[in-house]
Amino acid sequence: MKARLYDKYVSEVIPALKEKRKYTNIHQIPRIEKIVVNMGVSASLEKSAIDDAAKDLTMITGRKPVISKSRKSIANFKLRENQPIGCRVTLRREVMYEFFDRLVAAALPRIRDFRGISPRSFDGRGNYSLGVADQTIFPEIELEKIKRTQGMDITIVTSAPTDAEAFDLLKLMGMPFAEIKHSTPAAAPKQ
Repeated sequence: MKARLYDKYVSEVIPALKEKRKYTNIHQIPRIEKIVVNMGVSASLEKSAIDDAAKDLTMITGRKPVISKSRKSIANFKLRENQPIGCRVTLRREVMYEFFDRLVAAALPRIRDFRGISPRSFDGRGNYSLGVADQTIFPEIELEKIKRTQGMDITIVTSAPTDAEAFDLLKLMGMPFAEIKHSTPAAAPKQ
């Protein structure tokens, strides 16, 4: 069964983007290719911290994360080579659309004083990254069982060549972007 958001993409988003951007070929229309969820863990924490982060990430995404290890030793950070420093999951196809739907509909509105996410976090190539300070915004996490709050980075990779096209895609998919306040320059004093 196809995800609800994929059906929305096919039935509403593709025709709207075709109309707005005047695409002549169906392959020019941008789409979401993958979503990467990454949790970094401080090397100074106890060894169970990486296991807790991996368990939380498994509950959030429904996939087993890959443990990231350090590439070289850095004494100032108390970091040794091949020491676990984080975990990540790459989501594609149906699972990606399900996660995006849960992120937009359930998780982001649970952030305290949420007024939308910044539209300035595009990387110049049509990909969007956002940081989440606390994993408890996801309904899958049980508050009684977490030992420490853990942040995460979520990167949405699109096939859009420009940030403007990616912004239109994500906006039509339901991403709650904040309105940019245009400040008017103060009138210059008359001399």
